[in-house]
Amino acid sequence: MDTVVISGTGLFTPENSISNDELVAAFNEFVKRHNELRAEAIAAGTEEPLLASSSEFIVKASGIRSRYVIDKKGILDPDRMTPYIPERSDDEPGIQCDMAVASCMQALEQAGRTVEDVDAVIVACSNLQRAYPAVAVEVQQALGIDGFAYDMNVACSSATFGIQAGVNAIQTGAARAVLVISPEICSGHLNFRDRDSHFIFGDACTAVLLEKAQQVEAGKGFEILSTKLKTQFSNNIRNNFGFLNRCDEKGQGQRDKLFMQNGRKVFKEVIPLVSAMILEHAKENQVSAAGIKRLWLHQANLNMNVLIAKKVLGRDPSAAESPTILDTYANTSSAGSIIAFHQYKEDLSAGDVGIICSFGAGYSAGSVIVRKR
Repeated sequence: MDTVVISGTGLFTPENSISNDELVAAFNEFVKRHNELRAEAIAAGTEEPLLASSSEFIVKASGIRSRYVIDKKGILDPDRMTPYIPERSDDEPGIQCDMAVASCMQALEQAGRTVEDVDAVIVACSNLQRAYPAVAVEVQQALGIDGFAYDMNVACSSATFGIQAGVNAIQTGAARAVLVISPEICSGHLNFRDRDSHFIFGDACTAVLLEKAQQVEAGKGFEILSTKLKTQFSNNIRNNFGFLNRCDEKGQGQRDKLFMQNGRKVFKEVIPLVSAMILEHAKENQVSAAGIKRLWLHQANLNMNVLIAKKVLGRDPSAAESPTILDTYANTSSAGSIIAFHQYKEDLSAGDVGIICSFGAGYSAGSVIVRKR
């Protein structure tokens, strides 16, 4: 079968950034107002008061210090606490389309390619703005690609599952080159009134260009040695919003129509699942722990990543071996591991092996072993 190469990557970052201090100030004002409004019930013991948050709590729990978002004003308004993202007419490009095109153009430029070289577009992400028509087909049209496109959703693992699908398309001859895009607007599905999760997510979009190795300049890009996927059903990370339900006029909706998770169970169950999968995948491809030069892990929680990397490497990882972008981007769902790859890949030497790994709701996990050409 044809060897497939990652020849280029792209990243769209929103202009707006929210620091922990800004987010906490808005959240604590909401808590203050809520507790004052419910003072009688709280005093009577029929309701529990809401607890304030803090920047120190957020950093300790997650490693997150700030996040990029599509809209800052609506999130920081204690009366609203949800982003304000105006709907566009059917004749205008969707916001995810705009994000996708920007990241794709970067990936194509990095690879030295044009849209004429691409035959397929896969939009792989957790949060799609509509059921149909596929966002991927809209992106295909916006870029001017003659071929096919489709959307797929495997939550935070969507990008690695999308890479697997792209590899398959190239190896079967269905496409010469494939763009795998993850336009994540996670802030639209986050409950900014929930102390345990209001800080978790940010917005971003990544693009990965996959091509046959034969058509990529020698020494350029990363050869995909192997991919491995795993799913196991769990309700511990869930979002019930879909076309069968609607939010209220303020966009808040019921709690279960927004992101929710049982963080302790996720932490306990996902770490062994993911680390075992990576080790098994590496062993299947004769890659030793010492041979893994870099782990580009899903950027959900710093403590989780440190423990996963430690189990895989058999020792404490260095910052270079398991880079993090959580401190500035927060959790960007499927885009996170690709942002880490995009920003921390150029310093590797020819022959160095690394693993891109994503994991999240499902549970789902995807592993992609790559080698610098």
